[in-house]
Amino acid sequence: MAGLFITFEGTEGGGKSTQVALLAERLRQLGHHARVLREPGGTPIGEEIRHLLKHHPANEVMMPEAELLLMNASRAQLVLEVIRPALARGEIVLCDRFYDSTIAYQGYGRQLDLDLVKSVVHFAVGRTHPDLTLLLQVPVEVSERRRAARQAATAGPRDRFEEADSAFFRRVEHGFQQIAEAEPERIRIVDATQCIEAVHDDIWRLVSPHLMP
Repeated sequence: MAGLFITFEGTEGGGKSTQVALLAERLRQLGHHARVLREPGGTPIGEEIRHLLKHHPANEVMMPEAELLLMNASRAQLVLEVIRPALARGEIVLCDRFYDSTIAYQGYGRQLDLDLVKSVVHFAVGRTHPDLTLLLQVPVEVSERRRAARQAATAGPRDRFEEADSAFFRRVEHGFQQIAEAEPERIRIVDATQCIEAVHDDIWRLVSPHLMP
């Protein structure tokens, strides 16, 4: 039996991690084998790259081109080491971000050449594409408020991506909109300004038709 590959996308503060966990728990309660992954990361090598990209003090001088290549180095490892074998075993793979984030963040946000970005992504993933992508959408203003509240509530390490300015995140938001318009069958938009339970209900309505009876 073939597996099912579902990705969660969106700008910061959309509640992706919360919704991934809720969906995984619901799937497991129904007897499905749900594997939860995140990008960048998901493998020992990928987690080291994640730290370098997001938290390492030396990353303040990281160039967009290096960022693009590191993101896809982590992704290639994840696809080959984890995602493809899991799908071959018939598992449901839930991934917090995948290549749409690279197109939105490094392509639109960092303003790298989109054709170049897509060619690097293709090299990293080959024929491995999500069956369903859930785009958790919140306006930039809501994202900023949620990010500020999260930073005030936790004493975690700095996140280089969350340090970007509003103009960057507006470009990212526009990028996700363009991506969604280009693939409306795969990418389904979810209003993430709702309460957690309502967002989960919307996600379940989109996911349940893809499950085997």
